[in-house]
Amino acid sequence: MTFKPVNFSQASFKKAPIVSLQGMPVLLFNQQHQTLLEALEQKKVKVFSECRSGYCGQCKTKVKRGTVSYIREPLVTLEDDECLPCCCVPDGDIDLALSAEGAEVVGRTANLKADMSPAINSEVISSANSPVQG
Repeated sequence: MTFKPVNFSQASFKKAPIVSLQGMPVLLFNQQHQTLLEALEQKKVKVFSECRSGYCGQCKTKVKRGTVSYIREPLVTLEDDECLPCCCVPDGDIDLALSAEGAEVVGRTANLKADMSPAINSEVISSANSPVQG
């Protein structure tokens, strides 16, 4: 086994994109899924889809902010502010015009100790239709 030091000044690190729905952060796209659609479905975001390959356009979604890259070129005509989650991945942080209702989102809440001083914020999973404190 050999040790090869890493020169971090030359390394390029890319932050995993945050996917938001109508301004509410819902997930961190960290390459666990092949497509944006798969990531959204895991978080229980409702996205209608049929072909899952960019052919039918049923999952066409408005992009409020950000851009995507396509794994497969879609056969559907898209406007500049639309994407097909079934065959794309986010290029960076992205905000989609989809409802977060019923989605599993990660929020932050402050725990109060007996002396009523706030503890360090801890992450909790909650449903998007229940209030998230922060």
